[in-house]
Amino acid sequence: MRSPRHLSAICGAVLGLCLSACLSGCNAKPAAESESAKGKPEEAQDQKGKSETATTAAPAAKEGDIPAPPDVAAPPADAPRTPSGLATKVLGPGTGTDKPKPWDEVKVHYSGWTTDGKMFDSSVKRGEPTKFGVQQVIPGWTEGLQLMVPGEKRRMWIPEELAYKGKPGRPQGMLVFDVELLEIIPGKEPIPAPADVAAPPEKAIKTASGLAYVVQEAGKTKEHPTKYDRVTVHYTGWQTDGKMFDSSVQRGTPSTFGVGQVIEGWTEGLQLMSPGAKYRFWIPENLAYKGRQGPPAGMLVFDVELISIQKMPEPPPVPKDVAAAPKDAKKTASGLAYKFLKRGKGKVHPKPEDRVEVHYTGWTTDGKMFDSSVTRGRPMTFGLNQVIRGWTEGVALLAEGDSARLWIPEDLAYKGRPGAPAGMLVFDVELLKIEPSAQPKTPDAKPAETKTEEKKAPEPAKAAEPKSTGATTVKPQESPVPKQTQ
Repeated sequence: MRSPRHLSAICGAVLGLCLSACLSGCNAKPAAESESAKGKPEEAQDQKGKSETATTAAPAAKEGDIPAPPDVAAPPADAPRTPSGLATKVLGPGTGTDKPKPWDEVKVHYSGWTTDGKMFDSSVKRGEPTKFGVQQVIPGWTEGLQLMVPGEKRRMWIPEELAYKGKPGRPQGMLVFDVELLEIIPGKEPIPAPADVAAPPEKAIKTASGLAYVVQEAGKTKEHPTKYDRVTVHYTGWQTDGKMFDSSVQRGTPSTFGVGQVIEGWTEGLQLMSPGAKYRFWIPENLAYKGRQGPPAGMLVFDVELISIQKMPEPPPVPKDVAAAPKDAKKTASGLAYKFLKRGKGKVHPKPEDRVEVHYTGWTTDGKMFDSSVTRGRPMTFGLNQVIRGWTEGVALLAEGDSARLWIPEDLAYKGRPGAPAGMLVFDVELLKIEPSAQPKTPDAKPAETKTEEKKAPEPAKAAEPKSTGATTVKPQESPVPKQTQ
């Protein structure tokens, strides 16, 4: 949430930080689940899952690489170990006295090596320090940073179970980091978990789906949001062990998102509320993130205050011919079927390099609507060659003011990609405006069909994610929405 951005999209699920790409050709980061903040220790992608040993010949260093320390292969006898297995050694004392807390951010310089002496990442080599949350990195970093004071330099030997745990594409085995703590940026202490965070109390009401809730404060009206409406809320989320993972309250900014664009437990729970109401929800895993890697696992607990409801248009009715293209639909050589619903006054058709503004609604062939700019109350604008192939071809058949129904076979849509609508898709599309490209088309330009293979919009898009609270960020939104390309 910078919308329950970690809620399904809280609203990420989802969201985290990642370190900038290594100049040495790696993308490693000690961010345990994050993927976005430039400059954290990054993970090398050329390890190919093979753990190097100290007995193997060290690969030739790349120009500008920081030489590995002489004790890179294993921690020396004078390096204290913590109960977790982390070994550290102070290389230079600091000048401060405060140590980072789990919810703080830090600014550091660091270099990282595998035990064969190969450097896989270095902010020192990039010439720019890195800033990130103490809890937004691998466990070994989270623990090690809390031992340090500003100005201190420390070497860390991080065992694999506190590093990347054998994840493909990440540095393998024990990792060695030289870290200089430059600055602590104080964060906000997590909001304490409620006393009943571990399980719903006996007084909690339970719905047929398994959602449990307690009304902490009744609403001021009898109005309830529908799944098509947008709502503005304040919320805080905890895991059942009491760990807070996201909070708009802590950020001081409420979140706004579509009721149907969040995890199922939120969609159901919000429709029970009215403006001014405050509820506590216990959302079972099957109504939350369903064991998906990255977002919080297990049952989740949320305190939610519904601030306001923004009524949105009801969705268009499901077409009677949604299951298959009718006989009067035209079919192109690619397999795309289409039928005009309304003809406008326009004469010009968009080119693949143009941008278009459209209203649309999409269904799977069983009649389930998976996305609609109509229900969001605003049209979508994107590059015509930045969408699935069926859209690139189909919208090019329209002129401004035209409306058409497209039956897009799977090989022109998402091709079975996990998380995207599957099978043949049906779209009602109204072309509102064409924004001609300023780029002249060169004689040898490839046709759009050859470019769209890697394009991604329109496709399921997640609502804006909430800022990280020092824990794994998540969001409650996850319904497919065409992604606007900028």
